Amino acid sequence: MYDWKVAYDTWAPEEQPLREALCTLGNGYFATRGAFEEADADQKTHYPGTYLAGGYNRLVSEVAGRQVENEDLVNWPNWLPLTFRHTNEEWFDVSRVEVISFRQELDMRQGLLERRMRFRDGSGRESTLYSRRLVSMANRHVAVIEWELTPQNWSGEIEIKSALDGQVVNSGVSRYRDYESQHLEPLQQGQHNEETIFLKVQTVQSKIQMALAARTRIYMEPKGNEVVRTLQTEDGYVAQHLRVKCEHKRPLRVEKVVQLQTSRDKAISEPLQDACRNSERQGSFTHLLEKHRLAWQRLWNRTELQIACNSKAQSILRLHIFHLLQTVSANTIGMDVGVPARGLHGEAYRGHIFWDELFIFPFLNMHLPELTRELLFYRYRRLPEARYAAAKAGYRGAMFPWQSGSNGQEETQQVHLNPQSGNWLVDNTHLQRHINGAIAYNVWQYYQTTEDMEFLTFVGAEMILDIAQFWSTIAEVNTKTGRFEIHHVVGPDEYHADYPDSEEPGLSNNAYTNVMAVWVIQRALQLFGILDDSRVEELLQKLTISEADIERWRDISHKMYVPFIGQSNIMAQFEGYEQLEDFPWQEYKEKYGESMRLDRILESEGDNVNRYKASKQADVLMLFYLFSAEELIHIFDLLGYSFKPEHIHENIAYYEERTSHGSTLSKIVHSWVLARSDRKRAYKNFQVALVSDVEDVQGGTTPEGIHLGAMAGTVDLVQRGFTGLEIRDNVLWLAPALPEEIGCLNFQLRYRSHWISLSFTHDKLLIVIDRGWAKEVQIGVNGTVYTFQTGDRREFDISR
Repeated sequence: MYDWKVAYDTWAPEEQPLREALCTLGNGYFATRGAFEEADADQKTHYPGTYLAGGYNRLVSEVAGRQVENEDLVNWPNWLPLTFRHTNEEWFDVSRVEVISFRQELDMRQGLLERRMRFRDGSGRESTLYSRRLVSMANRHVAVIEWELTPQNWSGEIEIKSALDGQVVNSGVSRYRDYESQHLEPLQQGQHNEETIFLKVQTVQSKIQMALAARTRIYMEPKGNEVVRTLQTEDGYVAQHLRVKCEHKRPLRVEKVVQLQTSRDKAISEPLQDACRNSERQGSFTHLLEKHRLAWQRLWNRTELQIACNSKAQSILRLHIFHLLQTVSANTIGMDVGVPARGLHGEAYRGHIFWDELFIFPFLNMHLPELTRELLFYRYRRLPEARYAAAKAGYRGAMFPWQSGSNGQEETQQVHLNPQSGNWLVDNTHLQRHINGAIAYNVWQYYQTTEDMEFLTFVGAEMILDIAQFWSTIAEVNTKTGRFEIHHVVGPDEYHADYPDSEEPGLSNNAYTNVMAVWVIQRALQLFGILDDSRVEELLQKLTISEADIERWRDISHKMYVPFIGQSNIMAQFEGYEQLEDFPWQEYKEKYGESMRLDRILESEGDNVNRYKASKQADVLMLFYLFSAEELIHIFDLLGYSFKPEHIHENIAYYEERTSHGSTLSKIVHSWVLARSDRKRAYKNFQVALVSDVEDVQGGTTPEGIHLGAMAGTVDLVQRGFTGLEIRDNVLWLAPALPEEIGCLNFQLRYRSHWISLSFTHDKLLIVIDRGWAKEVQIGVNGTVYTFQTGDRREFDISR
């Protein structure tokens, strides 16, 4: 990696699945993995998946004697196919030629994927191939490929094939291959005009239609060389074959422009009709590249974060921002979609939406808040389903699902197959009710950053109040202690889903869940002093919230139970945690390495992770990630617990020794909570999180789709964690603690209609408020609050 590019200068088939995920191109509407244009999907090297934001389909499979229903993010038709062959010979395949030289580059500044290779076939003919590809950020329906083929020591006729392949299935995740995977059925295929072919398919259950039109043109010297075109069609497949003569040392250029439309689109008549019509309006590759480049330039102007003194971190952080913007961008607005945990880069987690928004939204809030607003609407539109789920479970308010897809119903499997043992296991991870706290937290943080009163008044407040009502009704009062408790839940850890030898699902009093419930209820009560009285009355009436309900909220916010280990200051991850056995970490790390799926390993050995003090990822420590010491101590004061700043370090030390970091999110949280007390260890954790996808540290998970929460989380760790940036009491607080390895940091952020430029070194902080129409804002630097107006520029000494 260097500057704005990710480069590979050797052909390594074993690395191709990872490269394809990292070289995915997308625009927030759809994305396509970085597979070679000539490659078909196989079980080992290539997987040219294309994914549509919100493009789900549901299938029922029979696996190991069970009927299992899953909703998947669909692998849509492959628009890439472009290849050639010599007359009556095999089609070009990189595995069947001698690769003389190879270089592939992902240009993040322009959103361009390039490949240069020189190869020799079995007949001794040498050729060079230069390909460029983009998925347009300027026009979300357009993608384009440019091929330049140059004969180095031969001349003769070749046949070029340009195709659209709808005969694809979902097979990108090996452990899912026993499930039904045929999501598409063909509708139409054919030729629109001399240069353009088309394909139309639809999903078998959700009935989403997709139409693609591909225009293929050939440019060569000398001009006038005849091109003979023939058409090939099958159900779900269409190809145009073009015969042309090549001359020694004369480049032949092929341009394939693809128009993609779906039945989910706005302002169209019919997908196929609009795809064909609009394909005729597209310009050349050069024209489309320039429009695309300018669109990316506008995005980078808003989002770039500069660490000029650390080139490796700089390049990887750019890659992370790049993939975030390819998953959600201005093209996403109006689509009614969420943010899949694995982006639009693969089929892992079936494209579902989890709590990763918690790690993604902070970056968007401060750079592209209009996207956060749009993505929060995804949750708001699914409030009716969340209310139904709560009522069905015996609660009031809204209970959002741990895994969400098209309509907001719970998509988490009730049973899952352990691939290491072959056993079907009960899966209680759907009991991660803390997702409700995450959604309310995201709403509140968006409001704090933007002061968007319209959104809070008409959308956000309703979600917070409904979630508060859920927490109020799931909480039960313990008549012996007088404190409220929450039972039958699973915390962020995920390994511990029930007690050893218990037939009851879930755990009691997960500390993180209980504190989040209190925080949400406190914010709900705070809304009564922010919103107009008339709107408060409307919401209370609409949500059937009574005075008795509100009184219960106040009671819970002062009497929630938080478990501690014995008489110590260590919060118990859940009630009874201290009774679990210590885990032999060293033995298992020597056997399985640092990244372990202990739940699967132990079950395959006839053991159970529920017996041990062993966490998959940060759980209790999430509290120190989400809340400042001041805010957390205030919550504990209200609850009547004595919790001091120094107790935070004790909790961090305790859980560091008991966490396996089986999730890519875990190292981000651990780096964050150490940023104030131990910068060296904080940076070491940051380094691991930074390369988690680039180096596929979990050993094979990144090829199935990048980890978007971890990518966005590393950027946010630099943006907020190392700068001490938080919004509290209507003040934008800064308390910089840059690691030694990051000596300088520059970025701009959007805060309450201001663009604010921040420049950090270890000694100085420069704050510049761009000119604009917004009112003054309060910014706190190392504990002192200052008032800033448009045009202000101030420098602070932060060396102390």
